[in-house]
Amino acid sequence: MVAMAFVANAWAVDPFTVRDIRVEGLQRVEPGTIFASLPFRIGDLYNDEKGAAAIRALFGLGLFKDVRLETQGDVLVVVVEERPTIADVEFVGSREFDKDALKKALREIGLTEGRPYDQGLADRAEQELKRQYINKSLYGAEVVTTVTPIERNRVNLTFTVTEGEPARIKEIRVVGNSAFSESTLRGLFDLDTGGMLSWYTKSDRYSRAKLNADMEALRAYYLARGYLEFRIDSTQVAISPNKQDITVTVNVTEGQRYVVSAVRLEGNYLGKEEEFKSLVKIVPGEPYNADKVAETTKAFTDYFGNFGYAFANVAARPEIDRANNRVAFVLVAEPSRRAYVRRILIGGNNRTRDEVVRREFRQFEASWYDADKIKLSRDRIDRLGYFKEVNVETSDVPGAPDQVDLAINVVEKPTGSLQLGAGFSSAEKLALSFSVKQENAFGTGNYLGIEVNTSKYNRTIAFSSVNPYFTPDGVSRAIDIYHRTSKPYEDQGGNYQLATTGAGLRFGVPFSELDTVFFGGSIERVEIKPGTNIPAAYLAYAERFGYTSTSLPLSIGWGRDSRDSSIAPTSGRFQRVAGELGVAGDARYLRANYQFQQYVPINKQFTLAFNGEAGWGKGLGGRPFPVFKHFYSGGLGSVRGFDQGTLGPRDVTGSTIGGPKKLTLNAEIITPFPGAGNDRSLRAFGFVDAGNVYGENDKFRLSELRASVGLGLSWISPIGPLRLAAAYPVRKFAGDRIQKLQFQIGTSF
Repeated sequence: MVAMAFVANAWAVDPFTVRDIRVEGLQRVEPGTIFASLPFRIGDLYNDEKGAAAIRALFGLGLFKDVRLETQGDVLVVVVEERPTIADVEFVGSREFDKDALKKALREIGLTEGRPYDQGLADRAEQELKRQYINKSLYGAEVVTTVTPIERNRVNLTFTVTEGEPARIKEIRVVGNSAFSESTLRGLFDLDTGGMLSWYTKSDRYSRAKLNADMEALRAYYLARGYLEFRIDSTQVAISPNKQDITVTVNVTEGQRYVVSAVRLEGNYLGKEEEFKSLVKIVPGEPYNADKVAETTKAFTDYFGNFGYAFANVAARPEIDRANNRVAFVLVAEPSRRAYVRRILIGGNNRTRDEVVRREFRQFEASWYDADKIKLSRDRIDRLGYFKEVNVETSDVPGAPDQVDLAINVVEKPTGSLQLGAGFSSAEKLALSFSVKQENAFGTGNYLGIEVNTSKYNRTIAFSSVNPYFTPDGVSRAIDIYHRTSKPYEDQGGNYQLATTGAGLRFGVPFSELDTVFFGGSIERVEIKPGTNIPAAYLAYAERFGYTSTSLPLSIGWGRDSRDSSIAPTSGRFQRVAGELGVAGDARYLRANYQFQQYVPINKQFTLAFNGEAGWGKGLGGRPFPVFKHFYSGGLGSVRGFDQGTLGPRDVTGSTIGGPKKLTLNAEIITPFPGAGNDRSLRAFGFVDAGNVYGENDKFRLSELRASVGLGLSWISPIGPLRLAAAYPVRKFAGDRIQKLQFQIGTSF
């Protein structure tokens, strides 16, 4: 229609000088927009070529669905028909996606209120929405776009969605396997046919990305067990006619199992062949293992990097003897050229200051490239906890073959938390809690925290501040100011109180990348406020040494942490030693504590964890160990199955009073919760606990240890780590208080 109108009205005209230009048909578009797009002005010579260019320019604006040029003598008339304007965009029936997010996505492509309606954009949006539903396994989803004209040349745009039920994986088949059972291979996959927790994990929802990841896991499994020529021939995904059931079939060819016969080195090894040989992980006589080959080539490349050879090439060339199912590897190395780092560039830290990232770097500018230092730097930045991702990229410097630039790209994550809580019980009535914590305050890397608790029996107000780089060398400084009132015993029927007010200053000195020594001091005032039902041990201590004790404890400690995660570790070790010495004031004592944790990965799904903790305290200067510094045991965090803090000595009233000696032993076997696939945020565990608290004159006797076994559940939830444990005491004594089901937020053991 447009072409015909143009031919009839503007194409076959003789050139003429334009005396005037008129525009007809405008409703919302300003005339100036038309005049600015025309390739001619009043007084210019008009011809067919300029007319065609004018129509192309006006259509290019995207504002009109029809454009015509008419001539009336030497007057040019531009006749336009505007596209309707979108008055409203609405989604009906969409539950899987947030409507505001969908509207935002349409806004970014120009399909939003106040913009001209474009049928092509609407069709594209409809197809993209269908594709997103397919990615969610909603293959039966239907999307219908309705355009409703309204007054003033406007339209309402409605996307009506019928989502239907998600398609679920009904069957997963592995065909062609003989070395390993089909159930073993399916156990490697994150995709499965569903379980009682599929509503949470969605592991029975088909995803191409998940299938690709599962195929890589399958390939790695075979390649790590000698099957050098293993291959996946095809993956077939079939959906039922009703689009509700999916069948996944994986066809594989295992090939023969190969044993490594020899390993040789060829190429330039800088005269350090023996040092490189010590890095070889490939063992002759053992089955071929692709992981060991990759570890070896990476170790060689990294070791070359330690000498500045950032561009070293290391290849593992297999020599296959198919007749005897043996393979020899030739490790060929070419160190290329030595390089040093010109610049270190930091990107993605929109909030965190550059210096917070840069001070963790152990590779320096203008120094030789060192792969170990770069990896260590990357790990240190990651351990800050401020970033979701940390990537280090090496790039050549144009015109300088012996130089490289390092680019550190980070993706920031929220590092602050605001928590409001309330609890109600028959004893405490309403208790409110409030805390503000910021691990990266104002992007400086400093920690700030405020905590308030209004519980009737345990009230707290505390302020904490940590500067991890109080000195340029990485010495940290921590300041704590607090006031707490509590009733530490399980019988809280009286109105007595223990009030503790104090302030402390601590420093941490790093002695290695894993080891830190802490030391500091504080001043503390403890007041025993008498009242009804006060425990006899408190009353006896107060009558002998006073109801108020002021002390000046000095603290020193050491910590080493090589765990892969502080919340859900699967490997590594954690050790901590802490000592406290009351050197002045009314309370003179020595208190020490040691904790050891070890995590051993058994396989992809199971982790064995051990925890041991020992505490010891002694009074000094002829005084007994202060009762308000006693250790307690029982419950989550120590020996599960026993009431919290009830193990150990009791006073004459029968109240548990803790003691200056403590021993706790725990063992757990941890696995993803049944039905949750390999999701480690929701895990089940079985445990064995043992422990007790001893009096000052008591000896550590294993025969007096309480013990329990049980099952538990841990969940790294949006509000923090949650743990639920059901325990059965297997060694208990008369008078022990049993609590078989226990729940806690934020503990590890």
